[in-house]
Amino acid sequence: MANLIAALGRLPGIGPRSAERLALFLVQSEPDAVRQLADALVAAREKVSLCERCGGLTEVQPCAVCTDSRRDGSLLCVVERALDILSLEKSGTYRGRYHALGGRLSPLNGVGPDDLRIAALEARLQSEPVQEIILALGSDVEGDATAHYLVRRLAPMGRRITRLAQGLPAGSGLEFADELTLSRALEGRRSVSPG
Repeated sequence: MANLIAALGRLPGIGPRSAERLALFLVQSEPDAVRQLADALVAAREKVSLCERCGGLTEVQPCAVCTDSRRDGSLLCVVERALDILSLEKSGTYRGRYHALGGRLSPLNGVGPDDLRIAALEARLQSEPVQEIILALGSDVEGDATAHYLVRRLAPMGRRITRLAQGLPAGSGLEFADELTLSRALEGRRSVSPG
């Protein structure tokens, strides 16, 4: 039990009490149900990876969003993490393409520009017909710093750069926003400029 509780406690958002409750639930569950959960976890870990083009979660390379010819290739939405793509897709509002940076600038945590997929973003902008870059980053200090850095670095490429309208909760990421908030934030985006 101690090993199970410790393993569950390493999951994000699971504290010691939640880990204990989950462990107790699992050991009291039917063996087939636990086996099904274990199989799903192993299969997801083995089959799901990051898209080589956008950085989103996928089982095929490139992902379904990147290969969907119905999506607007002139719009590129830059997000922090692959899960942010899922949050925006749930809103049903955005029909362009995505680019996940793999994080955000955080000098205090040792995360600099070279640790993010910024070079891959610049390469995409050279080879794809992107006209507008939408910065869909969190509204906290690191998200603002990352957006400011990207604006300064990408502005010389001559593309329109916008940022999601405020309306997302301050100090939080896209995964905590509901579909309506995300829809309004996308519709109310505004231009940003360096400096």
